[in-house]
Amino acid sequence: MSLIRLEQVTRTVELPDSDPLTILSGIDLEVSVGDRISVVGRSGSGKSTLLNVLGMLDSPSTGQMLFEGRPVSTFSSGQRDRIRGRDLGFIFQQFNLLQGRTALENVATPLLYATGRQFWQRDRIALEILDKVGLADRASSMPEQLSGGEQQRVAIARALVRGPRLILADEPTGALDIETGEQVMALLDEVAKESGAALVTITHDPKIAQLADTHYHLVGGVLSAVDQSVMT
Repeated sequence: MSLIRLEQVTRTVELPDSDPLTILSGIDLEVSVGDRISVVGRSGSGKSTLLNVLGMLDSPSTGQMLFEGRPVSTFSSGQRDRIRGRDLGFIFQQFNLLQGRTALENVATPLLYATGRQFWQRDRIALEILDKVGLADRASSMPEQLSGGEQQRVAIARALVRGPRLILADEPTGALDIETGEQVMALLDEVAKESGAALVTITHDPKIAQLADTHYHLVGGVLSAVDQSVMT
């Protein structure tokens, strides 16, 4: 089943005293349940903008985006917020951890918007996922007390804590050493398979991209499919 489909999507921003800047050009992409997709591109190619569009943080300038077959343009801001909170898990390159809150509190934050067991047992659930990323012993640490790699793993735990249907990962191993990066990607894949979630990884690292089943290159805002044999 298709979760998200982009049809000829563009993203253009207005610049003062200059022509508009086109970041994405005619993007066609379909993400279905269980997909493992990688998008490789250099800095400035539009990777993060593409992720923001997929995550409903940015709207297409032209073209259409569908979520479960429904045009996202018809959703209210409240509907988009609920979808992001319930169905999407974001792993940002910049971590975006909440200052003044412990690692446990950061991971538990998405569960404040949950119901039932997820809400009432949010600390226990958050601690379980912290343990999966190897940080149970740092649960009470503040972000500034964590290394860059530890902050990245907290961000990953926060993205996974609600069991999202679609995981959007922006350079998820960028701050990690090779061994920890491989462990984190294995964890992402494990959690995605357990929940049936789709996983879209935005990366510049071909080795990380190879772990996906479907591969794309993004060059100058243009997305093109890459044959598996080219990646190996």
